[in-house]
Amino acid sequence: MECSASGILHAKLPFSSSSSSSLHSTRQFTPSSLKIPNKISFSHSPATAPVNWIRESAATSTFCPQKDEPAGICWDDLGFGLVETDYMYSTKCSDDGNFSKGELIPYGDIKLSPSAGVLNYGQGLFEGLKAYRTKNDSILLFRPEENAARMIMGAERMCMPALTVEEFVEAVKLTVLANKRWIPPPGKGSLYIRPLLMGSGAVLGLAPAPEYTFIIYVSPVGNYFKEGLAPINLLVENDYHRATPGGTGGIKTIGNYASVLKAQSAAKAKGYSDVLYLDSVHKRYLEEVSSCNVFIVKGKTISTPEIKGTILPGITRKSIIDVARKQGFQVEERHVSVDELLDADEVFCTGTAVVVSPVGSITYLGKR
Repeated sequence: MECSASGILHAKLPFSSSSSSSLHSTRQFTPSSLKIPNKISFSHSPATAPVNWIRESAATSTFCPQKDEPAGICWDDLGFGLVETDYMYSTKCSDDGNFSKGELIPYGDIKLSPSAGVLNYGQGLFEGLKAYRTKNDSILLFRPEENAARMIMGAERMCMPALTVEEFVEAVKLTVLANKRWIPPPGKGSLYIRPLLMGSGAVLGLAPAPEYTFIIYVSPVGNYFKEGLAPINLLVENDYHRATPGGTGGIKTIGNYASVLKAQSAAKAKGYSDVLYLDSVHKRYLEEVSSCNVFIVKGKTISTPEIKGTILPGITRKSIIDVARKQGFQVEERHVSVDELLDADEVFCTGTAVVVSPVGSITYLGKR
């Protein structure tokens, strides 16, 4: 790393420099790079899949009371479970629609009224993204602006206020820097980042909450599936459904995930990795796995269910589509039938948590 006359530490990135955009912030974050790093090994690195690069300035330390001692965990044994870290970010929004100045507070329990909107009526959204540590000890974020935009879209559907894209990204950077000792070494995992927006105000009748809380907490994670990078085994669910037309399947609201727990738990008890859901109308077309999107490959054509309100617009999904097209694949976003799934040459899942996971087997109506 190099230090300029301004006192800003500049990390040398493993890719070429490009134009960058500043985040105007009282915390004085410096510009973000918009190139794909070597972390993602594609033969062509598209500018359409940007990664944000966090530079740390001397001014940042006054807002990031970082702890210097090592995290004290075995990186080789890291799974996908919660590891409590040092700090979380918090800000509130009241009736005026404006969020207060955010602050870092020690990670811990939060106080909520029993009649909070999120507890009684499920008025809440979350996001998931990751920070990576490079070999030269710089820190990368993968497309955080996309997560911010998706939360804004979800907040509109759930009658909630939301931070601007700039405020969201700044809060993410601040939280990551405050917890940077928890970012695993290169190749050992990543720092999972969980922004959470919820109706924290007390409400008895069915109505939007009078107050909202936005927090960000983080946890170091390894592979999502116990199989690691080995192919996973999926069960096609024919009775339960994840989402319905006109509902909230296309946004990352908290209730979407509780509804998959019954089918997922039953599948895992039988030895499957996860459940693949079909559409609720025809019970014939693929939707998504419990927490990730699905793709099928046939020859040089890659197909994935189209975004039509019941499927989450995954950020990894979008990036895979961009990369595949640049590599010469024909990519189709359309209705994909379960028959096509069973006849595919290859199947894989994508998501922030799972990254890209190959599928080794599909079981449908008792047939593997």
